[in-house]
Amino acid sequence: MKTLTKLGLAAALIATPSLGLAQDGPTPGVNASTDSVFIFNSLLFLIGGFLVFWMAAGFAMLEAGLVRSKNVAMQLTKNIALFSLAAIFYYLIGYNLMYPLGTWSIEGVLSGVWGPGALEAVGVTADAADDYGYASTGSDFFFQLMFCATTASIVSGTLAERIKLWPFLIFTIVLTAVIYPLQASWKWGGGFLDEAGFLDFAGSTVVHSVGGWAALTGAIILGPRIGKFNKDGKVVPIPGSNLTLATLGTFILWLGWFGFNGGSQLAMGTVGDVADVSRIFANTNTAAAGGAIAALLLTQILYKKVDLTMVLNGALAGLVSITAEPLTPTLGAATLIGAVGGIIVVFAVPMLDKMKIDDVVGAIPVHLLAGIWGTIAVVLTNSDASLGTQLYSIVVVGIFTVVTSGVVWFILKATMGIRVGEEEEITGLDMAELGMEAYPEFSKG
Repeated sequence: MKTLTKLGLAAALIATPSLGLAQDGPTPGVNASTDSVFIFNSLLFLIGGFLVFWMAAGFAMLEAGLVRSKNVAMQLTKNIALFSLAAIFYYLIGYNLMYPLGTWSIEGVLSGVWGPGALEAVGVTADAADDYGYASTGSDFFFQLMFCATTASIVSGTLAERIKLWPFLIFTIVLTAVIYPLQASWKWGGGFLDEAGFLDFAGSTVVHSVGGWAALTGAIILGPRIGKFNKDGKVVPIPGSNLTLATLGTFILWLGWFGFNGGSQLAMGTVGDVADVSRIFANTNTAAAGGAIAALLLTQILYKKVDLTMVLNGALAGLVSITAEPLTPTLGAATLIGAVGGIIVVFAVPMLDKMKIDDVVGAIPVHLLAGIWGTIAVVLTNSDASLGTQLYSIVVVGIFTVVTSGVVWFILKATMGIRVGEEEEITGLDMAELGMEAYPEFSKG
């Protein structure tokens, strides 16, 4: 997404090599017609977009499985509401904030301040590629929206079981309309991080760490669930309601990730582009497998029993780890990169418990810590990457997200409160906030 301006895609991308740059743009092939490139690139955006959309279902099922039964309906409500709000506010503000518009912008730092996103005219002509660039604006908007919504989904699970619905949704609006698009413009909108040489193929930092930082900030301000830690400070395990749903959610996310990473090649108009997409698919898959197996083996060694929730999060951490660079690694390297992500999860979950940070679904280890690792790991396989630049970009995005999300959380806490009362939390948010239950025929968990 290096300089994916809505009206000037082609010129910038023709000059950019395809290998390892992903959302930085591909090079159209010599033998491909303009119309064919436009059609197939747009098709990749659309296919990748609806695969990433399916990840919304994965997050919903994962969270529904890892919270207690008395909070399941609330998690499902939050997930469909946050996606819908992201769709509207990314259209109203975020899309034009993320990409340079000229007026109302500061070069390299701030893109367009306001303006609803606009698509092509109905019934574009055969010379659409000349008019609109190397892919349709509609497909680009649709694809980028899914990444924005994913960032909000990451926050939802961490803060489960004790946050009020409406303050969370207001935070979602700010996150998807302003916080995510602004920092994403620094890399994918051709901003100062991109100019510094920062590489982040599909968003280990731009998407996943941003969701992780926002979740971490919210979890610290919100505090842990009642009963999570006893008077001595020891952790009290709170099992989820349905590991079947959690496993289904993980597999859905795994499937959606092929669109997340594969679509970020941003081109399918040449033989080389399609070969790269297939390589990305293979590396994405094996990284997830590496993360899952690493977590499986490590929990057996440490606890003498395999922990399914760790294995599920290990697979997701493997996916996050490879997202920053899924093209240049070999299959073996991709497996090892993913495996490190799985190891991070196994050690980070108890580390957060010791710090009294209550992350219900393990999103902080998966999306933040594995996202940081994946961004650093780019230097292992991509010779264009600079460790100093990667670290600098991680810090810049982290500070920005913590400060901005912290301000929003504190304002919400001071004005309308962000946490339900003790009685409501004990009763469960389904009844307290919604007046309905996901499993009304069962006793509360």
